[in-house]
Amino acid sequence: MRVPIHIEAKKQLIVIEGPTASGKTALAIELAKRWKTIIVSADSRQFYKELTIGTAKPSLEEQDGVFHYFIDSHFLHDEITSAAYAKEVQNVLEIEFKNHDKIIMVGGSGMFIDAVCIGLDEIPKNDELKSELTIQWKTKGLEDLLAELKEKDLDFYNEVDKENPMRIIRAIEAIRLTGEPFSKLRKNTKKESFFDVKRYVIDLPREVLYERINRRVDQMIENGLVDEVRSLVALKHLSTLKTVGYSELFTYLEGNIPLVEAIELIKQNTRRYAKRQLTWFRRHPEAVWLSDRSTIEMVNDILLSVR
Repeated sequence: MRVPIHIEAKKQLIVIEGPTASGKTALAIELAKRWKTIIVSADSRQFYKELTIGTAKPSLEEQDGVFHYFIDSHFLHDEITSAAYAKEVQNVLEIEFKNHDKIIMVGGSGMFIDAVCIGLDEIPKNDELKSELTIQWKTKGLEDLLAELKEKDLDFYNEVDKENPMRIIRAIEAIRLTGEPFSKLRKNTKKESFFDVKRYVIDLPREVLYERINRRVDQMIENGLVDEVRSLVALKHLSTLKTVGYSELFTYLEGNIPLVEAIELIKQNTRRYAKRQLTWFRRHPEAVWLSDRSTIEMVNDILLSVR
């Protein structure tokens, strides 16, 4: 077991969470500039070099000179799990906390954030069962697996990303092995850490958030999302591409639906995903929820609350 390096003072990881299109990136970058620190991305789709437009990945110009970890850090073939991410982030924090008292983590992938901030529960695994479930998904789709999950663990069913087969398979694997709901197996017992965590969630009125999502999708299409997805058709079998914004356009490119319908589906599925993100964030009562204000006002609120 590797022992973390000794760091004199307890450091702070400032986590900026929120649903897609809520303004997390702008807030995190402004905070990073104020504290002269770096950012660790916790967006499980922005890791991948091949995905840019459909993930709203911040450009170098938008990053505004702030160094970001875990943007363009992996290839699609090298899928990164929440456990692997937590280990890699641990290494980054041990290095970067030597030079910074505060580091910012920003993203909407709750499971990845929790893997770093809380730790992962020891939940049983079985490679043979996982392989069996994976074959079922690839041959029959997710419908039967989702029906089983809904029956055996309604809580996790309500919060899980229905477009993410790996998380669905993992939950059913654990349920079959233990006979217990996956949501109960995840005790979220915080592990001892060499840094403190302060979590902030951007909370927009639903109508404002949904309008932002719709505008963002339209902008993605205008920026060339269809061509980006077309360039990935040969890789569409990868689980990393079974995701909102890509799945719908693969269906369009296969000639099964018109483009206008694909765009509306992206908007609808993104809104549903945002709702699941908010459900996940509410699991953490210690998080501070930020109301709908300007980026600078939210920055000032955080600066006043962090000591």
